[in-house]
Amino acid sequence: MNELIQKLVEAYGPSGFEDNVRHLIRAEIEPFADEIRVDALGNLIARKKGSGEGLKVMVAAHMDEIGVMATHITKEGFVRFINIGGVLAHTLLGNRIEFDNGVIGIVYCDKIEDRNQVHPLNKHFLDVGASSREDCPISVGTAGVFQRNFLAQGDHLTAKSMDDRIGCVVAIETLKRLEDTPHDLYFVFSVQEEVGTRGALTAANHLLPDVGIALDVTLTGDLPEARPMAVSLGQGPAIKVKDSGMIAHAGLVQIMRRRAEDAGLPFQMEVLDGGTTDARSMQVAGPGCAAGCISIPCRYVHSQSETVSAQDVENSIKLLTAVLSQPIDL
Repeated sequence: MNELIQKLVEAYGPSGFEDNVRHLIRAEIEPFADEIRVDALGNLIARKKGSGEGLKVMVAAHMDEIGVMATHITKEGFVRFINIGGVLAHTLLGNRIEFDNGVIGIVYCDKIEDRNQVHPLNKHFLDVGASSREDCPISVGTAGVFQRNFLAQGDHLTAKSMDDRIGCVVAIETLKRLEDTPHDLYFVFSVQEEVGTRGALTAANHLLPDVGIALDVTLTGDLPEARPMAVSLGQGPAIKVKDSGMIAHAGLVQIMRRRAEDAGLPFQMEVLDGGTTDARSMQVAGPGCAAGCISIPCRYVHSQSETVSAQDVENSIKLLTAVLSQPIDL
């Protein structure tokens, strides 16, 4: 599975520019889907038909990643930029940005008197090797992502875009392994989650599911001086109860918990005090639905070295498979 993970996490795909990632995922899932299509916003939607006795279930994992966009080229050829999604200023200095044309920019910042301080985003720039505005290979409006290779160290897997390519991997592998289901399943690989869960909202408004399950990363509380949180790396998938955008459907939470217990899978209960997922959009779209989230614990979220546990990923696949292969009695 590491080969698939590496292929996806190293791909270029900031919010609004997910075409390349969609192409890679489509090639993986086409043999296992009964129907597949791309909607107007760019969501990749794969349907797996069930026996007709179950519910309409939407499973969402977002394809996009955080990134930057060029806003201005100085006369000396340096590129000013804004964020696409939750880019953190303290992670920037010395990093590299890759644009879709292959150009690499080095991130640096304006002069700072106190080196213990961090400049805001608008005080950073990119050096793309140009000497003037005229010979700059980047134009205003060009989007870029952080350049960082996939790293596997034992059980720990690290990359620039585990958020949320690892959720996409969980969805892909579940679709491949799921033999029978009573439900009419729609696996939605959504766009523009990092800028407001937009893709999942449009997809859910069209599909009007009975049940929505998001697959996304969550924070951990196992780091030095971490914000207290009952989620640790390597201790199993986290069943979301609440985040800042939604309260999960209590019945769905209990079903996820029972399926994990019945299968002998480790799991954790997640209460996240910041951030949200595609589950929020599914919950409020159309007439609403019973929504929840299976979260993959992740260290260093929205950095260039997001880190997950391979065992947590595998157990997330097993948990989702167990949930979807059986009736969902809410």
